[in-house]
Amino acid sequence: MKLPRREFFTVHEVAARWGCTIADIAGWSATGSFEILTGIPPVKCADRIVAGEVIVSAFDILPMFRRCGTGPQFSRLCRVRTRGESEWLLITDPGDGMEVSVADLLIAGKQVQQFEDRNLLFSRISGGTGSVSPYDWEGMLQALALRIHDKGVPASQGELVAEMQEWFVAQSEGGEVPDERSIRRRITPVWRGLSRTHARA
Repeated sequence: MKLPRREFFTVHEVAARWGCTIADIAGWSATGSFEILTGIPPVKCADRIVAGEVIVSAFDILPMFRRCGTGPQFSRLCRVRTRGESEWLLITDPGDGMEVSVADLLIAGKQVQQFEDRNLLFSRISGGTGSVSPYDWEGMLQALALRIHDKGVPASQGELVAEMQEWFVAQSEGGEVPDERSIRRRITPVWRGLSRTHARA
């Protein structure tokens, strides 16, 4: 059975995945690339009760993100924001805010994927930074070459993308596979080359 894609990553997992520091994560979050989340028990924000998933500002707890790695593991949250709202809510009870651990700071899996797609991050990672892509793109290209050699060129690029998705599913041990957009981006140059070859034939 194939497991669904992970819904959340910790900031440490994302830093390891991207080959960067959590200070970089804080910076990208602060400039709107994605949101940092955590979970809190019920607190009062003036006349509202807020609990569960909340958005936090990295700059409110900036010492936790020190590039040198000497930052504290815990900090106090004094304001939060709920999903779908733009206004920050000041925590009024407890009066000193809520304690949060750096280990409990998360980024939604969907936003991680969107950031990677926007910045062509897998291309950079596989280009020699010392980190390893979580997906076997080289293996996919080998499978793609064998498919074309054995069966010829499919009728459409979509068919080729679907077959490569099936290849990733078959190879995956943890159930995580790249989405269709990521696969299509890597197949498109090959497909265009094949299309030009067929047009000249």
